[in-house]
Amino acid sequence: MSEAAPPIHLASAVEQLKHLRSGLSVTELAEAHLRQIERLNPALNVFADFDPERVRAEARSMDEWKGARGPLYGLPVTVKSSIATAGLRCEIGSKLNRGETPREDAVVVGRLRRAGALILGTTNCPEFLMAYETANLLHGRTSNPWNPERTPGGSSGGESAAIAAGMSAAGLGSDSGGSVRVPAHFTGICSLKPTPGRIPGQGHLPPCVGPFSILGAIGPMARTMEDVALLFRILSGQDSCDPASPPVPRRERSREELRALTIGYFEDDGLVPVTEETRAAVQAAAEALRIAGFRVEPFRPRTLEALRRLWWTFFVQCGAMFYEPTIRGRREQLSPIFSEFLSIAESAQPLTATQLLEAWAELDLIRARMLAEMQQYPVLLCPVASIPAFRHGERSWMIEGRTVEYLDAVRHTQWFNALAAPAAVVPVGRSQEGLPIGVQIAARPFEDETALAVAAVLDETFGYCPPPMATGQ
Repeated sequence: MSEAAPPIHLASAVEQLKHLRSGLSVTELAEAHLRQIERLNPALNVFADFDPERVRAEARSMDEWKGARGPLYGLPVTVKSSIATAGLRCEIGSKLNRGETPREDAVVVGRLRRAGALILGTTNCPEFLMAYETANLLHGRTSNPWNPERTPGGSSGGESAAIAAGMSAAGLGSDSGGSVRVPAHFTGICSLKPTPGRIPGQGHLPPCVGPFSILGAIGPMARTMEDVALLFRILSGQDSCDPASPPVPRRERSREELRALTIGYFEDDGLVPVTEETRAAVQAAAEALRIAGFRVEPFRPRTLEALRRLWWTFFVQCGAMFYEPTIRGRREQLSPIFSEFLSIAESAQPLTATQLLEAWAELDLIRARMLAEMQQYPVLLCPVASIPAFRHGERSWMIEGRTVEYLDAVRHTQWFNALAAPAAVVPVGRSQEGLPIGVQIAARPFEDETALAVAAVLDETFGYCPPPMATGQ
């Protein structure tokens, strides 16, 4: 007997689009998502701005439209509240930005609209995006649909929770230190941090400038890699007004081309341990790729810690420096999570101009060394984090008899931000508590299609499973 089809709001975005083309109305699909939001959002708190009547009015208007329809026509999606979405609050989780409502869309949101997507709302994030947990004083705390006592991650935590729970078909997050990949890992969905600029970053708040033009990217999030790849194809392409957006044509990779590559895998970086189930997930993913005909070999790059150290300089120290003019004299209004970030940044000596210049030059040198290592292993398979989703407020964990601290537990994504490389996440395993565990597939810069294609092979073998609360269990 074949398995019963999932409820429409838990089907993949590709399947939902097929239903729309086969006669399902935009209003019917929107209502299915609105009912799920009404049922689950009180417990999960995923939205920063959401108006069901506005969504209904837009859905009715779309049903009445007789003109040409784009490839995403009628698909209900969400957008992280750090990506400018005209008419919806994009406050970046801060009381300092209360009520901030952009008049113009970010470039990528404009592309979403032109493709016909129905934007449900903007999703919650930690204040100023500087945390791996989603909570702030403006909209409160977002919870994980697998266990509301745990975080969905950050900074795209509201986005990942909405998609995992069937409250949104797909959406957009952003990532300067793992912010689409850690939440995908914590909630059991798929995501891609693209090469910076492949999906234009213009309209992200704050702007992806200076070192963040290397570290940061807007990335698609969805329940399947097929959905993530669809969004990448539709949303990528040069923005001629963005100096960080390159004119790189899309190139699909065949299975035969991919099987000619050697995939290197490693279970940890040799410095910070990971849980037994995390090791098992990486091993299972490596074996699945071998069975699919890929050449997979143990390999750990030697430049990981140097990349991580430079990421810390630019993300933590420079990040705090960028925000100083905004928060000066207003620190009493900041959330505990952002204050925690500032205390971490301020624990180091302030950067001098010479140190910053030397770090910038060193980053290019270390990236070159890493890219040389990746000539033999152009695809890397590794963990997303040392741990599955943690409890709200937790900041250290005992793993293999050692205490692992907050930022060390999520170092695995930071390497690829410093490298400006694409990296995808696919759910593969489960923890002892039944929480999702994803793996990360990284490729060389501008080879996003390679990361997507290898990740798709794993998604066919493993893939999304709905949290029990999403199905009403």
